[in-house]
Amino acid sequence: MKFKNTSDHIEAYIKAILEQSGIVELQRSQLADTFQVVPSQINYVIKTRFTESRGYLVESKRGGGGYIRIGRIEFSNHHDMLRDLLYSVGDEVNQVIFEDVLRLLVEQDLLTRQEMSLLLAMGTDRILGEEANYIRANMLRQLLHEVDRKGKIKIYMKYSKSIKRMYRQCLSGSESL
Repeated sequence: MKFKNTSDHIEAYIKAILEQSGIVELQRSQLADTFQVVPSQINYVIKTRFTESRGYLVESKRGGGGYIRIGRIEFSNHHDMLRDLLYSVGDEVNQVIFEDVLRLLVEQDLLTRQEMSLLLAMGTDRILGEEANYIRANMLRQLLHEVDRKGKIKIYMKYSKSIKRMYRQCLSGSESL
């Protein structure tokens, strides 16, 4: 992992502990002291980098004896994970959740980084327009169904014609897809 800022260092630190023990229990103030940041920086990292859509469960108790407990969601197999993800997809999916789920699929080796990059490029608000959140939800449901049926999927092969058409329309400046 290439570190760009303090948040990256904090994330890497927590992930290293998680790899060793499977669960981590931290005191917000102690972690803030370790990295010489304010406790709200720790809150930011946990709220943005250790979300359920990225495969983590976070439990937090505030106060003097407070703690933050983070655990990685473990699935018995990919089918259980994909089914749970599929059931959690609502009518709308914003770009952040879309990216989080795609990153989880890459981490689970069900999607390549190249496939993720392609889907992220095609799943932006600019490309999808006013109905972007609804379209992303449909895209995600379809992707999860396909991955569940076939395991690791080569999306660029299956959807290459429609992707090429959408790409050409983007290059030509056409707003409607």
